[in-house]
Amino acid sequence: MSNFKFSKMNGVLVPILSVIMGFVLGAIIMLIFGYNPAQGYQAMLTTAFQSPKSIGEIFVTAGPLIFTALGFSVASAAGFFNIGLSGQALAGWVASIWVGLSMGDSPRLIALTAAILAGVIAGALTAAIPGLLRAYFGTSEVIVTIMMNYILLYTSTHIVNNVIPQKFISTKGTTKLVGANVSLRTEFLTSISNGSRLNLGIIFALIFLILIWFLMKKTTLGYEITAVGLNPFASEYAGMSSKRIIVLSMVISGALAGMGGVVYGLGTFGNFFVQGNSLSIGFDGMAVSLLGGGSSIGILLSALLFSILKLGGQGMPILAGVPTELVDVVIASIIFFVGISYLIKLILTKLETKKDTKASKVEGGKA
Repeated sequence: MSNFKFSKMNGVLVPILSVIMGFVLGAIIMLIFGYNPAQGYQAMLTTAFQSPKSIGEIFVTAGPLIFTALGFSVASAAGFFNIGLSGQALAGWVASIWVGLSMGDSPRLIALTAAILAGVIAGALTAAIPGLLRAYFGTSEVIVTIMMNYILLYTSTHIVNNVIPQKFISTKGTTKLVGANVSLRTEFLTSISNGSRLNLGIIFALIFLILIWFLMKKTTLGYEITAVGLNPFASEYAGMSSKRIIVLSMVISGALAGMGGVVYGLGTFGNFFVQGNSLSIGFDGMAVSLLGGGSSIGILLSALLFSILKLGGQGMPILAGVPTELVDVVIASIIFFVGISYLIKLILTKLETKKDTKASKVEGGKA
């Protein structure tokens, strides 16, 4: 029983220690370059929580990250890495904006539903390609999804510059803003956050955190995804179709990433503009999922932490003279310690073993 309790504690202690060690390493680097880490972190927190507007922006940033993190966690549960979250989110962003602009003055419920579905389907379809290749041809999903990121990046540029009707284009490479009937922003959320871009995206994200938890923990499909991830051969022997599960899990993963792109487009920006690089929400979402251990609560807390780091970091040069690049160093440090979490688990396990050994010796001495 004690071992079970300790393993559960590990699931909480490891990410916490990863974050603490990441901040400590960031502080050491600041000291090396002659900056005051206390002032730097104080500036970060002051900037992130200085007003209702800044707090609203934390949730704005967290929304898409939650979706991409959920997408990564579903794929991981099936036993493979979906590195193509950036491209799938980008596909969702482009599709939702294009459909949203095409809806004109249609009723809000119809227009918004159509735009969201377009983005989700676009993400699912782009993720289905590497899923099918993995299931039926045994290709590496890592290589295929990385390639897909570049394919979708340049395809999105071509679509905006040459395919989308000119009436939807504001300037070259940038679309017009979608109408209020398609936007995820509402007057209520804007007013309570003092004019921030807070939108329905965070509400949808919270709902999907619950839905994906229910899917993975309480449904047959979730059980099959986990079983295939643990051992596809044993799953086949038990009557499950590993090929079907691989494709389905990849489609679900892509749909969630596509929804992240929808929130990015219809909520955060309201339009689409040509991207020079893969979307950061894809790779950040992977880090959020890893830090959160793939659990819904963990992903929520990790997404909020990353949002605070990114938004708060903008105030570090102004208030403390610390370059914003050091914020990225802190995030990278946290990811690094998450990546070597097995080492932290090993240390904790050894400490627990020593503790149990000492306790048994004391009991033996008493006897």
